[in-house]
Amino acid sequence: MSGAVEWIAVDWGTSTLRAWGIGEGGSLLWQVQSDRGMGTLAPGAFETAFLELIIPQVGDDEEPLDVIACGMVGARQGWAEAAYRPVPCRPLDPALIRAPTLSPRLGFRIVGGLCQHRPADVMRGEETQVAGFLSLNPAFDGVICLPGTHTKWVHISAGEVVSFQTCMTGDLFAAISRHTVLRHSVITEDWNETAFSEAVSDTVSRPERLAAKLFSLRAEGLLDGLAPGTARARLSGLLIGAELASARPYWLGQDLAIVGARGLSKLYASALSGLGVTATIADGDGMVLKGLAAARALSAEYNS
Repeated sequence: MSGAVEWIAVDWGTSTLRAWGIGEGGSLLWQVQSDRGMGTLAPGAFETAFLELIIPQVGDDEEPLDVIACGMVGARQGWAEAAYRPVPCRPLDPALIRAPTLSPRLGFRIVGGLCQHRPADVMRGEETQVAGFLSLNPAFDGVICLPGTHTKWVHISAGEVVSFQTCMTGDLFAAISRHTVLRHSVITEDWNETAFSEAVSDTVSRPERLAAKLFSLRAEGLLDGLAPGTARARLSGLLIGAELASARPYWLGQDLAIVGARGLSKLYASALSGLGVTATIADGDGMVLKGLAAARALSAEYNS
């Protein structure tokens, strides 16, 4: 147990639960995580899973615990549903959803997600990263790319989310590299940056050839001894290139920021750089914390 916790920030996704203890002045006191994501829990198990994770940090006395959370914990299958709000709108709703709790010391509030009807799309968790970025860059007008399993491209104007587009590039890479014939070709952590850049450029210019280009990775491995590191980099480049081709209206001629994990953000920045686009990079975890802090402050103002 360490320090006097003022509130607890939580990012609770499908596979992972992460919590940060925040002290006076926004200081970070501790960080913990577990693999008890939303997808692993029954409806009545959320409070127990959360308390088991944080009690070693905060103790088991009766001090109140003020928690602000984002992510899939607010899904219909989560602890308490925090409804989607349709865009255009500001990324945060000051009316947070309070989850039901048995512990009298626990106050657990959840940030709601955003939705778009045409074309149909949803986000849950990314709106908090967007809010965090805007809290540091309030005059930003442009596009925020949030790379991940389901990459989001978010158009921002006058402090509002105007529209967004989701691409399942991360899911596709995982599925193809683990569950298709290409799994034999990309089993490595090696990397070839030149192969990645060439694949991005190739697929941006000719996205209709993606399916054929994917199988050629296997054929080149069998016939020409294509190195696994080159095949892996090319697979990533082909898929990100196809994404960039579909998201062209979001990045072409726009001020662009990339918010996410360092490695993946650098990968997207590299792909875009090859297309003549320069992006600002911001740390995903840092923006989650800034966004949750903004949600807490906005809620306090709303309820005062």
